Amino acid sequence: MLYSRQDLKKLIVPLVFEQLLALLVGLADTLMISSVGEEAVSGVSLVDTINVLIINIFTAFGTGGAVIAGHYLGKKNNENACRAGWQILLFSFWSAFVITVLFLVFHNGILQLVIGRVEPAVMENARSYLVITALSFVPLAVYNACAGLFRTMGDSATTLYISLFMNVLNVIGNAVLIYGAKIGTAGAAASTTFSRTVAAVVITAMLFSDKRVISFKGQFTLRFRPDMLKKILYIALPNSLENSLFQMGKILTVSMISTMGTYAIAANAVCNTLASFNVLPGSAINSAIVAIVSVCIGAGELEQARYYTKKLIALAEIGVIGMSLLIILGSGPVIGFYNLSPEATQLARQVLIYHAVMAVIAWILSFSLPNTFRAAGDVMMPMTVAIASMWVFRLGFAYLLGIYFEMGLMGVWIAMTVDWIFRAVCFTIRFKGHRWEKKMLGGKTA
Repeated sequence: MLYSRQDLKKLIVPLVFEQLLALLVGLADTLMISSVGEEAVSGVSLVDTINVLIINIFTAFGTGGAVIAGHYLGKKNNENACRAGWQILLFSFWSAFVITVLFLVFHNGILQLVIGRVEPAVMENARSYLVITALSFVPLAVYNACAGLFRTMGDSATTLYISLFMNVLNVIGNAVLIYGAKIGTAGAAASTTFSRTVAAVVITAMLFSDKRVISFKGQFTLRFRPDMLKKILYIALPNSLENSLFQMGKILTVSMISTMGTYAIAANAVCNTLASFNVLPGSAINSAIVAIVSVCIGAGELEQARYYTKKLIALAEIGVIGMSLLIILGSGPVIGFYNLSPEATQLARQVLIYHAVMAVIAWILSFSLPNTFRAAGDVMMPMTVAIASMWVFRLGFAYLLGIYFEMGLMGVWIAMTVDWIFRAVCFTIRFKGHRWEKKMLGGKTA
C-alpha cells in the first residue's frame, strides 16, 4: 500500500486542526465585528459571499497544480513535479493580480450587481470590507497554490503551523484595529490582508528549500510552459468554472435573502459560519483525498485509489456525525454570543439544526467523491452535475420555496440540501463504475 495508517494520520490530523483553526478565527472575526453592530455583520457577510467566489477560484487552481504534481510524484518523476508546482504558482499569481485590479476599479458596480439594494449602513460596511480584502487576493492565491503542494507531499503539518501563525496575526490585528483603533470593518479587512500576505511570503520561501520533494529551487522563471500548464488547467479550469458558477448561484440566493430583512441576513451570516463547523471533518478530508488519490493514480494503483477513497469517506462521515450532534446540542448557547435580535436568533437555530441533520445524510457523498474524480482527471462530469444541480435545485428551489411559497430563509436552506441529495446520487453511481478511472489511462492529464 502506498500509504500506511501512520501516513494517513500525519496527513489528516493536521488538516482537521487547520480547518478548525480557520473556522475558529472566522467565528472570532464575526464575533468581533458583531460588536460594531448588526449592519457591520450583514455587510461583511455579503462581501464574504463574493470573496468565497474568488477563494474557490484560487483553490481550484491550487488543486490543478497539486493533482498534476501528485501524478508526477506517483510516477517518481520529481523534477516535473517541481516544474508543475512553479507553473501553478506563476499562473495563480498573475490571475489573482488581474482579478484584484478589476475589483479595485469596479467595486461599486460589483456590489450593486451582487447585493442590490440594502440599507445604506450595510452597503458602506460592505464597500469598505471589499476594497481592502481585494488587496489580499494575490497572497491568498499564492498561499493556496503552495499549500496544495505541501499536502501532495504528505506534509500538512507545515501548512498547519503557517495557518496558525497567520490566524494569530489576524486575531491580534482585529483586536487592535476594531477595539483599539475603533475602525470597524476596515480594521477587520486590513488585518485579514496583512496576515494573508505574511503567510504567503513564508510558505513560498519554505518551498525554495532543496530538502523538499517538491522544491522551487532552480525553477524560477517568468515564462509559462504551455505543455505543462495545459495539463494543470485541464484539471483547474473546469473545477474553477464549477466553483465560480456554484458560488455565483449562492450569491444570487444571498440576493434573495437580502430582500427578507436585516434579521434574515444576519441569521444567514451566523448560520454560514457555524454550519462550516458541521462539515469540518469532511472539508479537511477532501484535501487529503486530492493528495492521496492523485499519487495513487500517477502510480497506476487504481484499486488503491478506490480503497483510500472509501476509507477517507467513512472517516469523514463519522466526523460529520459527531459534529452534527454537537451542533444540535450547542446551537442555542453559541448563537447567543452573536448579540442578534430575538427573531434572528430563533431563525438561526432552526436553520442550524436542519443543516446538521441533512449534513449526515448527504454532504459527504456530494462534496467528497468529486475530489476523487478530479484527482483522476475526470473533471467534466462533476462540473456538469454540480452546475446543473445548483441552478435547478439550489437556485430554482430557493426561489420557489423561499420567495414563492414564502418560507423565507428556511426555504433557501432546504433548497440547498435538495441540491446535495441530487449530487450524492449522481456521484455515487459514477464512482461505482469505471469511467472515471479511464480518464487518466487515456493520457489526458499527465
